[in-house]
Amino acid sequence: MSAERAGAGPAVPYRIVFDCRHEIKLPGVLVRRERQRTTGDIDVDRAYRMAGETLDFYSTVLGRNSVDDRGMPVASTVHYGTRFQNAFWNGAQMVYGDGDGEIFGSFTTCLEVAAHELTHGVSDTDVGLAYKGESGALSESISDVFGSLVKQRSLRQSAAGADWLIGAGIFGPAIACAGLRSLAAPGTAYDEPLLGGRDPQPSHMRDLVKGGSNDHFVHINSGIPNHAFYLFATALGGNAWEVAGRVWYDALRSGLDRKCGFRSFATATVEAAGAHGSRTVSALRGAWHDVGITVPASSCRS
Repeated sequence: MSAERAGAGPAVPYRIVFDCRHEIKLPGVLVRRERQRTTGDIDVDRAYRMAGETLDFYSTVLGRNSVDDRGMPVASTVHYGTRFQNAFWNGAQMVYGDGDGEIFGSFTTCLEVAAHELTHGVSDTDVGLAYKGESGALSESISDVFGSLVKQRSLRQSAAGADWLIGAGIFGPAIACAGLRSLAAPGTAYDEPLLGGRDPQPSHMRDLVKGGSNDHFVHINSGIPNHAFYLFATALGGNAWEVAGRVWYDALRSGLDRKCGFRSFATATVEAAGAHGSRTVSALRGAWHDVGITVPASSCRS
């Protein structure tokens, strides 16, 4: 038994996969259950595998019992709609579109996308962050962080060796982009007219985009806490899911307000980092400072 699995958390919960057959009525037709053989439908089998890898990450690394921490079965539906260009967690299950085959390929292509969406279920259970302003951007960032960590662990990549991209490889032949978002360099993931131009994500509070509260803005401003995590994890070195990931998870579960902003979350992470020693705290303070957020030596979350 590996050191990582010694003292592992609960077993991976029961998985089921449905096929919507290009309709939009969920969940669709049941096509695979836990422990059944592959079906030959690559989207069904990828959805099953990615749910397993994500849930194993939460179980083995963080001791969490499924998305809700109570062992809920995890359902996924593939072939949702016709040329549907998204994947999402609807509060009860995963849903994957096939993409249009030109801008986007199948949304079962990227493990980090699946892990990102499943993490919305985790953060909704633990906090239920309001989906607007900084709290909405924080919700998106937490999903990006754990989406990247699930991929890094699956590929056995160190913080230094990871690509830190969300959605690498998800594009169709009409698009030549690195990914949807970059934690290492927000604002550089793409520069493509078919995606609306250049990646608009900021990496510093001075460039925070203000004046809107819809999905577009929360996906933009998430670049700031994303980059803080990247700076923190790479400063520590080694595997980002071990210490840096634990700090973020413990902060998520520390009793955050649902309207928590970046500075309150930064303070929660610094408090959580205290369990890992002064070097970890120093690296984390430096990471937040480098994105324009200073956490005082003695401060309380507001």
